[in-house]
Amino acid sequence: MSTVTPRKRIWGWYFFDWASQPYHTLLVTFIFGPYFASVATAHFAGMGLTEAAADARAQSTWALGLTITGLIIGFGAPVLGAMADLSGKRIPWIGVFSAMYVVGAGALWFAQPDGSNMWWMLMSFGIGFIGAEFALIFVNSQLPSLGDDEEIGAISGSGFAFGYLGGFVALLIFLLFFAEQGNGKTLIGLDPIFGLNATEREGTRAVGPVTALWFAVFMIPYFLWVRDDGKTNDHASLGDALRALWTLVKGLVNRTSLFAYLGSSMFYRDALNGLYSFGGTYALLVLDWSITEIGVFGIVALISSVIFSYLGGKADRRFGPKPVIIAAIWVLIFVCITLVSMSRDQAFGIPLAEGSTLPDTVFFILGALIGGMGGVLQSASRSLMVRHSDPDAPTEYFGLYGLSGRATSFIAPMLIGIVTAVTENARLGLSPVILLFVIGLVLLSWVKAKGEKP
Repeated sequence: MSTVTPRKRIWGWYFFDWASQPYHTLLVTFIFGPYFASVATAHFAGMGLTEAAADARAQSTWALGLTITGLIIGFGAPVLGAMADLSGKRIPWIGVFSAMYVVGAGALWFAQPDGSNMWWMLMSFGIGFIGAEFALIFVNSQLPSLGDDEEIGAISGSGFAFGYLGGFVALLIFLLFFAEQGNGKTLIGLDPIFGLNATEREGTRAVGPVTALWFAVFMIPYFLWVRDDGKTNDHASLGDALRALWTLVKGLVNRTSLFAYLGSSMFYRDALNGLYSFGGTYALLVLDWSITEIGVFGIVALISSVIFSYLGGKADRRFGPKPVIIAAIWVLIFVCITLVSMSRDQAFGIPLAEGSTLPDTVFFILGALIGGMGGVLQSASRSLMVRHSDPDAPTEYFGLYGLSGRATSFIAPMLIGIVTAVTENARLGLSPVILLFVIGLVLLSWVKAKGEKP
């Protein structure tokens, strides 16, 4: 086997983002999430609920699924990270979680449009999502070995840009050849490919197997070109991992910048995940968009993500990650305020003419900002975490980073679910996201721009 050059190793690492991004793009945000919302809404309406109450119940159910999944990811991440660092093995773990990704995503084919197996849909989605997020923790921990502190910002940004480009290509293919519109045809007027039955929503349901196949194929460069570094220890145990994790957690008391950063990212990444998880359902429940319209909206958001992630990486290299993070959060706060203040018939309390397209236009612009600033925020956050990590135990630190991003990941869905249920309004249900962004912004005040090595 030929020697893997550092450049090829970086490209192998990039391919994880390319392979895994469709889970977030196709399943969480633009296709399956809205599909689940439409199925759940029809199911609850059939039980006698009003349209508004059915919309709210559907959003609350989606929120419950994300809450449970987030708890599992959050509390499992740091323990797995510690075990990987002690054993020196990351690739085997990534292989296991990749299998979960493929199985969970593929099983979504059986998501019936009558809502009869709605809980099966949520469980399958959760299995794949857990696999995707756990694998990401181990892949993120490889970032410090790809370059020095001056290079990792640009590498991280390019990785996210490449990943969003993969999400864009996957979404475009799916809209052109699979997802059926109300007339049973795809975006370009074709019947769903492979003889899929539009009446049974098979074109849309194929999003699970398509996502699984995409991941399986495009993870090949990763497994060919990325290898574990250093020695391995086959005797590492769960007890050893828990002790190492406890030592790291106790040490946070003396590391103000790291402690503040983990707390800050815990809130603002939770808010961002809330936007991603409920953006598509917002379009369906508040603006009455179809799955295809949401998909086209996704294309705009992903193009923005590719461009801004790449530019954000360059800005990170020039100014450092902290100023980039602050700027992105402020833009996203503006986006959230606008979302909560806009509906089909009014904007910021000002009535709109019947049939006005202003909400649609504004939401497309907001989608571009969510996609662009979301990519920038994630890339710069990963870069700032490297500046706070021990080079000898990167997975352990990124396990904590995973915990900070997921231990409270139930908060945004839970708050959105509660506010939606209380107000019976899917639009107002998004309002807690603003508070989470603000808390994250405040906590950044105690974070050192150049990081804090142990």
